[in-house]
Amino acid sequence: MGEFKVRKTIDEINEKIRRGEAVVVTAEEMVKIVKEVGPEEAAREVDVVTTGTFSPMCSSGAFINFGHTVPTIKAYRVWLNGVPAYAGLAAVDIYLGATEPVEDDPLNKVFPGEFRYGGGHVIHDLVAGKKVYLKAVAYGTHCYPRKEYEAEITLKDLPYAVLCNPRNAYQNYNCAINLSDKTIYTYMGILRPKAANANYATAGQLSPLLKDPYLKTIGIGTRIFLGGAKGYVIWAGTQHNMKVKRTEKGAPLTPGATLMVIGNLKEMDPRWIVGTSHLGYGCSLAVGLGIPIPILNEEVAMYAGLGDEDLFTQVVDYAYDYPNGIKRNYGIVSYAELKSGKIKVLDKEVPTVPISSYVRAKEIAEILKDWIKKGEMLLTEPVAPIPGADLFPFRSSG
Repeated sequence: MGEFKVRKTIDEINEKIRRGEAVVVTAEEMVKIVKEVGPEEAAREVDVVTTGTFSPMCSSGAFINFGHTVPTIKAYRVWLNGVPAYAGLAAVDIYLGATEPVEDDPLNKVFPGEFRYGGGHVIHDLVAGKKVYLKAVAYGTHCYPRKEYEAEITLKDLPYAVLCNPRNAYQNYNCAINLSDKTIYTYMGILRPKAANANYATAGQLSPLLKDPYLKTIGIGTRIFLGGAKGYVIWAGTQHNMKVKRTEKGAPLTPGATLMVIGNLKEMDPRWIVGTSHLGYGCSLAVGLGIPIPILNEEVAMYAGLGDEDLFTQVVDYAYDYPNGIKRNYGIVSYAELKSGKIKVLDKEVPTVPISSYVRAKEIAEILKDWIKKGEMLLTEPVAPIPGADLFPFRSSG
């Protein structure tokens, strides 16, 4: 770990949590503390920093087992409220993707890419306790002779349902603009022509992976807030990339690390798992996610204390550059600038629009803080680092 002036372990912090003595603050509060007393003293004072984000996370979905039928069925096509689920797993195991659209949406024939309902909405409806119509078809075998099955189900009826998201909590993401002469419709929202608006999707100083940019405390097995319940980090997310350009303080300047996460769908809250529709793009799922960061030393405290003015992202044109894979940007802007409501792009003042909710992110950090202070959630020692994180060991301060 290096010779730090402050050294703690997760076991020591958990013991303080059990005794009700742990000092737990949100990432927003930690920014103020580090500014006032510095990272070393902040590391002495604070034991845990809580983070939060609430944003559309397209690479999300649920593994569901809908239970054996009589006679038995080996489903190879399954629909939930008209939304196809992937059935190439086992007899009655399926995976429902958040961006899978309902079949035969009449609106899509008028506006291509516009789907009002999809997998994310089905997941939300299940979590909200609503009835969902399931249809399954099969080709029939000796051990699974049934060829059709239809039923109304609720989440309580399902023997097994877990949220398993291949890519969540993107460490940083682009600020999107449109330099063309026409309005375009993207997963980053509606972008007006000639850079009339700039949309961004990261919570800045509350965002989980921006507060531990080298993933020194977040690893495989880390317990987290996921959808209003306790979940876990199970691997690096798809598109995970630790080798990105960074500021002198270690914060990434471009999209970087991502997480694969899992949690019990039956324990989740519909406030934190919300189906969304994006005009011209399709469906998604807004996910509430928060990660507690144990303050093991002053280096962790320094990273956790980075404020919006210390965190930056790149401005990218989504009309031509992004769809054509062109790696250029039109400036680097801080989250403080983005949250001010305007940035300057190509000498033009451009209004900014968040597509994630900072208010909800703050609420998640507060909920997580409350769970830990009450002893309802202990921290976990990762069983292994996230791939790539082992390239960045703790630096010695002594």
